[in-house]
Amino acid sequence: MSARTPSAAAGPPGRPGSPGRTPAGPGWAQALGTVLAGLVAMGAAAALGLWAAGAADLPDNAFPRVVVATLVTAVGGALEMSGDAGDLAATDAGLTVMPLSVTLTGALMIARGFLRPLRHRAEVGAAELAGWAGRIAVLWLLALLGMSFAARQTFEVSLGEGLLNDLGDLFGVAPRVGFTTDVPLTVLFGLLWLAGVLVLALLASPAAPLPGRLRGLRTSVRPAAYSMVALLLAYVVIGVVVALVVAGTRGHPADTFPVLLLGLPNLAWPALTIGLGATWNGRVEGPFGLPMPQVLDKVLRTPDVSTVNVGTLAERDGRMWWLLVAAAVLVLAAGFLVASRSPVRSPAWLCAVRLAVALALTVLVISLVGRIRAHYGLSVLGIGDLGGGLAGQLFLRPRWWGAVGLALLWGLVAGFLGALLARWVGGRAGRAGS
Repeated sequence: MSARTPSAAAGPPGRPGSPGRTPAGPGWAQALGTVLAGLVAMGAAAALGLWAAGAADLPDNAFPRVVVATLVTAVGGALEMSGDAGDLAATDAGLTVMPLSVTLTGALMIARGFLRPLRHRAEVGAAELAGWAGRIAVLWLLALLGMSFAARQTFEVSLGEGLLNDLGDLFGVAPRVGFTTDVPLTVLFGLLWLAGVLVLALLASPAAPLPGRLRGLRTSVRPAAYSMVALLLAYVVIGVVVALVVAGTRGHPADTFPVLLLGLPNLAWPALTIGLGATWNGRVEGPFGLPMPQVLDKVLRTPDVSTVNVGTLAERDGRMWWLLVAAAVLVLAAGFLVASRSPVRSPAWLCAVRLAVALALTVLVISLVGRIRAHYGLSVLGIGDLGGGLAGQLFLRPRWWGAVGLALLWGLVAGFLGALLARWVGGRAGRAGS
């Protein structure tokens, strides 16, 4: 008497209970929950950060619209600055920055919601996976459109005290600046942002199933993608610890918590590239400033364009050499992760190549999303000047080609050493267990 096999018990393919039947994918309710969870988490981080920065006191009940504008920029959307000072005055303003704390919060929540229905699956069909991602994308598109039309506001600008204020009162000049959203660009970049989050979540998650044709990525791409996500999160965690220590020992929590909630990765991730030897250029002029760390503000506040690297930072504070040590330790740990999650017989050179490519792409993304540029200028009857006392500018941009090249070199060395370390650890574990 022979036992029945599971397939025989289940019935012919295509009927209910058959293993040949494709399970129903996650539905619209789950997709809506994923999108809402991401928006709520991002909105909470942005609102708390802006409140800590004092934005709750903005006139004309502008706080909610500023929160929405922050969400727009966090997903790559484009804000357009505008000014209206009448015929006797001129204004000029611009802002390019991604609040990466808000970006990271939303990415983690949406990735979690995307992967949650797949977590107990051994495999998933390409059509089912595309349908699940498509539902999220449709709802995300609607959210982008809603945020694009809600993120619009104007503010009246104070002329300060003295001659400019007197001229404003005399001629009835009431300058106003505001922002609107470039809807097409916001939708385009917002959808690209979502696609990047979903693809990275699928590639980096150790337990996420892959369609049959992409199963080879489990060993060739997933270890490197996982190690890069771990590396970026490690820098954020270290940044949180450093920021809390600074706030607790030196005070000024009002300057620290807005950075934590809005832009901590804007400092932590460029610190990774600087630790690898990369160079950034920037300048701070006028009322703009960087609340943390102060050493960076001092390096940037010069008459000419400043060079920001380990050397120039260390001239102001010798502790900046620890950026090099941190990069060496954490990138080597990433190399160890790549090797330990790759097939046992993977050669060391292959692990090194995979880490080098992954690290170079990561540094390139940091270079693209970590750039900051802000400027503002106001003049009345030519007094004040768009580049004078009521003006200011801040920018920080990387020399991305040098940063990517250094990342390739670091990845090759750390990947090779990490593979040797993983073999040594595995060998010792094997001998201990025998």
